[in-house]
Parts: sequence; structure tokens; C-alpha cells
Amino acid sequence: MPGPTPSKTARTARATQVVADPRWAAVLARDGKADGHFFYAVSTTGVYCRPSCGARQPRPENVAFFATAADAAAAGFRPCRRCQPDQPPLAERHAALVTTLCRHLEQAETPPSLAMLAHEAGFSPWHMHRIFKAATGLTPRQYAAALRTHRVQARLTQGESVTEALHGAGFGSASGFYAHSAALLGMAPGRYRAGGAEAHIRYAIGHSSLGCVLVAASPAGICAISLGDGPEALVEGLHARFPQARLTGGDPAFASLLARVIERVEDPASAAALPLDIRGTAFQQRVWQALQAIPPGSTLSYTELAQRIGAPHAVRAVAGACAANLLAVVIPCHRVVRNDGALAGYRWGIERKRALLDREAGH
Repeated sequence: MPGPTPSKTARTARATQVVADPRWAAVLARDGKADGHFFYAVSTTGVYCRPSCGARQPRPENVAFFATAADAAAAGFRPCRRCQPDQPPLAERHAALVTTLCRHLEQAETPPSLAMLAHEAGFSPWHMHRIFKAATGLTPRQYAAALRTHRVQARLTQGESVTEALHGAGFGSASGFYAHSAALLGMAPGRYRAGGAEAHIRYAIGHSSLGCVLVAASPAGICAISLGDGPEALVEGLHARFPQARLTGGDPAFASLLARVIERVEDPASAAALPLDIRGTAFQQRVWQALQAIPPGSTLSYTELAQRIGAPHAVRAVAGACAANLLAVVIPCHRVVRNDGALAGYRWGIERKRALLDREAGH
């Protein structure tokens, strides 16, 4: 611990030195991005803190900077009780907590209440709700609903009856699920169980400068736009998704819709409106809506896209939602790149992604 009180001249010199240090600006701004890069200690309190600490602002002449928490402790300072600099960073602690809560939701036979989750987390319901949504992009209720939907899908695919699948997945009543089954499964549960039996999907295949284009539509609108090297693989992919559906190809009335999609492929900046049948989880829907708001010729990183939808810590989930997109070009996941600007994976091939971006940039 520092010894006798320094003279006024020494304090002034010390304050000038600290204020000139770039780390002081981070302390004043309580910059969370600086956490882990350095720590600061205050001689009058005898504690050391993270740059983001919300404690009362110290006077610069009383501040000392340290590279590590161990260095600050070795100098005789104790960790701040508020920011807990001797513990993992807050973001890591929150991520670990949310992971634990997600496992709890996945293993529970019936979804626990918000109050129960908050009690397990040791936070108020409001605070726990905010942390969970920031990390996953979903509320605990939406996350639990998505889990139940996936369980229903798996059980229906395995041949269980609709009633068995709903109750086995944790739905208390069938009415709540049936009210949203079309959006969640893309069709009635009974049809989903039969692999899309009786569902009528029209499709057509055309050619573009990026290869073959398959467009498929339900009565509600376009449900798939795929790019590929040959028609056979595209049709096989459609059959794999709806093995028992009634697929109709070569419909002359469908040709105009196919032409409008190919026009969009050739000119991604085209504003031609298309009827879409977009199905996905609540989180996927948010990501896809944000993708459609990216103007042609512009790109966003996965991190920026996560921030745009209000889920800055859900970067991996955002990348997963982009990968789950089935509507090439129309939902422009090709406009999302890595943080360094490099092209990331693309369902329909990196070269097609590069071609689309070059086309939009006017190359």
C-alpha cells in the first residue's frame, strides 16, 4: 500500500501523468471493451477495478494502472466488490449462466417459469430476462417454445401420433400448438408427420448467369429459392424436404413467377415484390427481416447484424439463422461477411456469393 501522502507538487504531476495516459479515457468512459486489457487501482480506497467499473470516479492523482489483476494484488490492493476484477469478465459469467439456463430448459419436462429461472440464476426476473435475451436473441419463453417445436418435429418424424408428439414435447394442450403449427412446421402437424403428404408445392427450374434456379411455392407464396449446377440435385433437395408432398413441376402458370425470381438473381437491386412464405423460429424471423433491410451494395458482419437486431452476444445464433435461410437472394444472406470482410460460408457456394456482391457493387 502507498506510504506517506505525497506533496501537492507530486500529486499534480501524478494527475497530469494519469490524465495523459490513454487508459484514463477508458476509465472515464467506463469502457467495457477495455476490460481484461488493464486494471486500475485507487490509493485512497485500497481497491483495484476493471475499466468498466460503475464505482464513483476517482481523482487521477490517486490512480495507478496495472497490466493484470495479479500485479494489482501484489502491490497491496484488494479487488473491488462491485466489479469483481478477480473474477472472469462479466460477459463470460453471463454467457456461462445463460448456458446453464439453456441446459435447464432443454432438460425440463415442462418449461420452468421466469421466476424459477431467475431464482436459479440469482437475479431478479427482469435482470435475468435481459441477460438471457442479450445472449441468445430470444426470451426464455421463446427459447422454450422453440425447443418444444423441435421435439414435436422429431417425434412426428419418428412416427408418433400428433397427440403423443405434442404431449411428449411438453405442450399442455393441442390448441396452443395448432394455432401456430403452420408457421412453425410449414403445414398441419398431421401432414408434417406424413412427410408433407397432401401438401401441394409447385416448382419450376430456370437458368441464370449463376447456374440453375429452382423456385418452389406453397399456396401462401415462395417457400424456397435454390441455386445449383444442375436441375437434378435441386429437385432431389426439394423432395428430401417434403418426401410425401405433392410436387408439381412444369406448370405454365408458374413461369411468370420464376421469371421474376431470375430477374432478382440477375439484378439483386431489383425492387420487384415477390409473394413469400417465410417460416422459421422467432429469432430466425428477426434475422431474416434484418437481412432484407441491408441495402444492395452494402454488407454487414455477423457481429454488426447481431447488434442490429438487439442481440449483440448472439453472433453464432445469427450465423446459424443465415445458414438456415432457404430463399436465396430474396433474403440476402450473401450480404453478411466476417468481421475482417472475408466471405464466410454460403449455402449455394462462395463463388456465387462473390458474384452477387460484385454485381451489387457494380463490378
